[in-house]
Amino acid sequence: MFSPEQENISPSSTSSSKVPVKYGELMVLGYNGSLPNGDRGRRKSRFSLSKRPKANGVKPSTVHAACTAQAAKAISNKDQHSISYTLSRGQTVVVEYTHDNNTDMFQIGRSTESPIDFVVTDTVAGSQSNSDTQSVQSTISRFACRVMCQRTPPYTARIYAAGFDSSKNIFLGEKAAKWKTCDGQMDGLTTNGVLVMHPRHGFTEDSKPGVWREISVCGNVFTLRETRSAQQRGKMVEAESQELVDGSLIDLCGATLLWRTAEGLSRTPTIKHLEALRQEINAARPQCPVGFNTLAFPSMRRKDTPDEKQPWVYLQCGHVHGYHNWGSHRDRDRLDRDRDRLDRDQEEREQGWSRECPMCRATGPYVPLWLGCEASFYLDTAPPTHAFSPCGHVCSEKTAMFWSQIPLPHGTHTFHASCPFCAQQLSGEQGYVRLIFQGPLD
Repeated sequence: MFSPEQENISPSSTSSSKVPVKYGELMVLGYNGSLPNGDRGRRKSRFSLSKRPKANGVKPSTVHAACTAQAAKAISNKDQHSISYTLSRGQTVVVEYTHDNNTDMFQIGRSTESPIDFVVTDTVAGSQSNSDTQSVQSTISRFACRVMCQRTPPYTARIYAAGFDSSKNIFLGEKAAKWKTCDGQMDGLTTNGVLVMHPRHGFTEDSKPGVWREISVCGNVFTLRETRSAQQRGKMVEAESQELVDGSLIDLCGATLLWRTAEGLSRTPTIKHLEALRQEINAARPQCPVGFNTLAFPSMRRKDTPDEKQPWVYLQCGHVHGYHNWGSHRDRDRLDRDRDRLDRDQEEREQGWSRECPMCRATGPYVPLWLGCEASFYLDTAPPTHAFSPCGHVCSEKTAMFWSQIPLPHGTHTFHASCPFCAQQLSGEQGYVRLIFQGPLD
């Protein structure tokens, strides 16, 4: 296997240096290396979790019954973390949390308040700018979840639903699903829930989809509710854990995150490696089989800007061509007469008009090819030989096969496979196609 010079740092390689230990990284699915308008501050497409100079983790301690002076003090004390479970208007249980020297806590959510380390907003499939996502009513919680990382080897990361707000409190209101456990502790679920899926066989060439589960506020694992916000919780799955493994997927009902461990990242292709593969493809001088012009993938920096040498593909068969505007199977005269079909015209333009391939006469979408630039989504370092349908993002065969089999949550009760680079729902028999390039005639 190709082993490029790695840019990613594993925990073991940093123990004797001043570089902080890296626990892992979280990547938002649907972005090809960065947010549409660029990464800014805590709002970005990927977030690195590293050992903090001083531990900031917390763990549960004292449980207070409703309306006691100690409970009120715990809630009002801004130096005291606590979780309040409102059972009824007159009954609230407050669980105090104390400092934990052994863990680092990282919080994720939609809020831009200071307790949130990684600001995540709703992912809109195929969005080209941040403004595309701002008009959407968000279903992501302001304080969605928290990840606790062990400060000592093996640096285990565990996920919990809900995050502490600026007052260091988590409030579960009357409508939130909550209950008392058999050992007298409290637990609950957030409104739209935090779902997790651990792939079988890790995030490797042999990876297979796991089963989606819901994580509670205390980190327990449950089967899914009938819908995301249903009052009735699923069944507890005691044999499974909230420990994140390389390739774990975390769904926040509006955005899905991929967890990669530092060790896992050390085995993935780097941006340098993907750039070398791009140059290798271009060096082979693939040609349009009809126009005989040389095709070339644009530089990684221009990953969303069409180029005159841009390769295009017929998704029904996989034949790669240069751009041309003939062979369209649509009635232009009728579209001109029927002005109320402008929205459909726009949709056709985005999805690729139905075209007939001049090589094999297969009819289907005809779209530009784009290199998948987020290296963390790749399962291996193999060349980019396959493209997702209908978006045209290109990656290795094993990577395309894996993501085409992953049912990602969509809305409140549906699941479908999507391209990890743009979040578009996959179409066609497999969801991807093998690319057929023609080499130079000379």
